[in-house]
Amino acid sequence: MTDIAIIGAGPGGLVTALRLHQAGFRPTIYETVPELKPLGVGVDIKTVGTRELDDLGLLDEFRAISVDAEDSIFFNHYGQEIYAEKCGVHMGYLHEQRFVHRGILQMLLFRTVLERLGAESVVLGARVAAYAQDADGVTLDLEHRDGRTEQVRHDAVIAADGIKSAVRRQMHPQQAEPEFSGITMWRGTTLREPIRGGHTILHLGDPRVSTMIVYPIAENFEGTGLDLINWVVETNGEETVEDWNQVADPEQIIPAFDTLELPFLDVQQLIRDAREVYLFPLIRHFPLDSWVDGRVVLLGDAAHAMYPRGGNGITQAMLDARVLAEHLTQHGDPRDAFAAYDADRREIVNRIADNMRGEGYEVIRRIVAERTDGKPFDDIEAVLPLAEADAIFSKYHALVGAPRPGHEAGEATGFRTWQVDGVRVGGSEAGGVHE
Repeated sequence: MTDIAIIGAGPGGLVTALRLHQAGFRPTIYETVPELKPLGVGVDIKTVGTRELDDLGLLDEFRAISVDAEDSIFFNHYGQEIYAEKCGVHMGYLHEQRFVHRGILQMLLFRTVLERLGAESVVLGARVAAYAQDADGVTLDLEHRDGRTEQVRHDAVIAADGIKSAVRRQMHPQQAEPEFSGITMWRGTTLREPIRGGHTILHLGDPRVSTMIVYPIAENFEGTGLDLINWVVETNGEETVEDWNQVADPEQIIPAFDTLELPFLDVQQLIRDAREVYLFPLIRHFPLDSWVDGRVVLLGDAAHAMYPRGGNGITQAMLDARVLAEHLTQHGDPRDAFAAYDADRREIVNRIADNMRGEGYEVIRRIVAERTDGKPFDDIEAVLPLAEADAIFSKYHALVGAPRPGHEAGEATGFRTWQVDGVRVGGSEAGGVHE
């Protein structure tokens, strides 16, 4: 049995460990931090990600810590509705789309790794600084938090060490330096009453100025009876360090939403009431022409760091893990397995990462802003016909491996809504059994 090391105990590395264990392997995880804590804010797990957790036997536990997504609605910076679509099983997919706190999901995965693989499978406080390999295996240089250094040997190494991957830097030194996109992301959470029933993701604003995404990530959070709401704002900004945990003061972004009026949400108050706010610069990591160096392979953000848009980062890492485990089962030599995984995954995920840099389906708000010159519209159908918006969304969902139910039959799956006392009185549903 191949002795495999996994570098990184983020969601990607932990899911990989569980997939390998499911396939009969017993990997060892090396993680830099001395203690894992539920850090971060919200993530949107698409249907294919929920399917992966179901395959790992974690669906019930995942449901218990997350929120089912029902509606996804897009508005311009005046609060006028542009487009809406159903989510997950409510559109006809076999699995749910769910919102969750990244740190809480990570801790679920970590506990499961300890339960299934044993405490000895995770080495905390050990940073992998470099690797060297020969015909028989890989040597990892470890730096421990107590100052010790150590070398360990494994047959193969999976690097899931994130956006600042030391392994990626060694494997691709010429492509190691990313560049700032000019966009700053503000991420926060706020406790409040459920928005529109508590199962909606909102996409707000004019991307040329600022945008905001809002969705719930926990119901009755810590027994308060309130939802924990995740919100993300993108604005033009100055470059800062690429670190998810930079604490920030959100006051400077509140004026960006002076024109935004929604009958069910005061977004400026949502920002003011934040429990925590983090700053993160959107950094362009350019697609690689290989994820493999012999017995060493990249996975997740280390392989394809992408803008955190469209719910693809963790979901694509989960798909990486499954495909990699399948190839390690099929091939006796890990070098052959890694090459086959690279051939299966790299090209399509690079296309997804490139699409996220181009805004993905969020582009519809830019289209509306440009066609109206940033002014309110009288008739959205005259600005962005529903059929055109549907085509954009159908193309996106197919790209990320989840073609929309009904699309092959030519059915529209998006809709526009209007509200009477908060109750939808118009719209459409889609049928089908796709992922």
